[in-house]
Amino acid sequence: MTTTPARPAHATAWRNAVFAVFALNGLGAATWAIRIPAIRDHLELSTSFVGYLILGVSAGSIIGLLLASHVIQWLGGRRSIAIMLTVCAVALVGIGLGTTVAGSFAVVVAAMAVYGFGSAICDVAMNVEGAAVEKAIGKTIMPLFHASWSAGMVIGTSIGTALVFAHVDVAVHTAVIAGLLLLGAILAPRAIPRVATHAETGKAVDHVSFRDRMGIWLEPRTLAIGLIALGMAFTEGSANDWLALGMVDDRGLENGQAAALFTLFTASMMVGRIAGGPLIDRFGRVRVLWITGAAAAVGLALVIFVPVIPIAVVGIVLWGIGASLGFPVAMSAAADDPARAAARVSAVATLGYCAFLVGPPLIGVVGEHVGILNALLIVFVLIVLATLAAPAARPPRSPREGDAASAPSASESMS
Repeated sequence: MTTTPARPAHATAWRNAVFAVFALNGLGAATWAIRIPAIRDHLELSTSFVGYLILGVSAGSIIGLLLASHVIQWLGGRRSIAIMLTVCAVALVGIGLGTTVAGSFAVVVAAMAVYGFGSAICDVAMNVEGAAVEKAIGKTIMPLFHASWSAGMVIGTSIGTALVFAHVDVAVHTAVIAGLLLLGAILAPRAIPRVATHAETGKAVDHVSFRDRMGIWLEPRTLAIGLIALGMAFTEGSANDWLALGMVDDRGLENGQAAALFTLFTASMMVGRIAGGPLIDRFGRVRVLWITGAAAAVGLALVIFVPVIPIAVVGIVLWGIGASLGFPVAMSAAADDPARAAARVSAVATLGYCAFLVGPPLIGVVGEHVGILNALLIVFVLIVLATLAAPAARPPRSPREGDAASAPSASESMS
C-alpha cells in the first residue's frame, strides 16, 4: 500500500524539508552537549551530579516519547515539528541563562527537561516523515536523514569548540542557536504535507485508535527492534554525554581538545550514515547491523583500554561509524507498515531513549568509582545485545505487514 500526500507537494521539497528538520534537531542537541564541561564548571558539579543534570533531558525525552504518537495524531507531523522546534529553542535559552546568569542547578535541569520533551516529539515526527518520504521515493534514505542530524551535530560541535576556545559565554552561545531553531521552525515545515493518505483507501495513514496505538507495545518484532534502538542509542548517547568529559578526566586533555575529539565522533557518525543507505540496499539491514555493531564494539574497547591518544582517535572513529546506522535502521524497520508508523516509531524510539534515561545517572554513578571510560563497559554489553537482535530489522515478507517498498532485497533474504 503506497502513500501519497493529501495536498500537492513535490517529493523533493518534502525530502529537503525533512533533511532540514533533522539537521536543526542535531544542531540543538550539539549545543548543550558540547557545553557540558562548561556547565559542570560553572555550577561546580561532581561527576554523579552531571549525570543527574543530563537525566533532566532524559526524563523530558521519555515523557515526550510516551506522548509522541498521540500528539502527532492530534496535531499532525507538520505542526508537531514546528511547535516542538520552538519549544527546544526556548529551552536552550533557559539552559544558558540558568548556567551563567542564575547559576542554578534546578533551572538548568528544568530547561534540560523541557528541551528533552520538545526534542523527543520532534524526533518521532521527523522520523515518521522520513519513513514516508523513503517509501514515496522507493529507496533507503533514512540513514541520510540521520546523516543530516549528524551534520547538524558536526556544525553544532564545531561552533561550540570554537566558542569554547574563544571563552564565549554559554548563555550567548545558546541564545544564538535558539534563534536559528526558531527560524527553522518557521521555514522548514512549510514543505511538509499536512497529512498523508493511503492511495487505495483515501484514509489517513496514521488514523489509528488509542487502543491500537497502545497494543503496539505487545508486538514481539517491535520490541526486538526497540532493543536495537536501545543498544545503539545508548552507544551514541554515551559519547554525546560522556566522551568529552571522559577524555578530560581520565586522559588529562583540555576542554577544547576533548571537544575536538567529540566533533570527530560526530563526523564519523555522519560519514557512516552517508555511506549506509547504498550499503543497506546492497547487503540488507541485518548484515550491515552486524558489521557496524562489531565496529562499534572494537572502537569502544580501544577508547576504554588503550591510554594512547592516537589509538583512541582510531577507536573514536570506529565507535562513531559503528553507532551510525543502528538507530536509523530501527526507525525504518518500525515504519515498515505506514498505517501504524507513528505508533511503532514512537514505541521503538521510547525504548531507544530509555538508554538516555538510564544511561547518564548509571554511567555517572559508576564513573564516580571506576572512572568514566571504564564505566563505558556497560555500553559495550548493550552493543553486543543490539547486534544479536539485528535479525528483527529484516523487512517483513507479508504485503499486509509492509508495502512493496519494504520488500527485502535478495541479499537480505539470504541473511
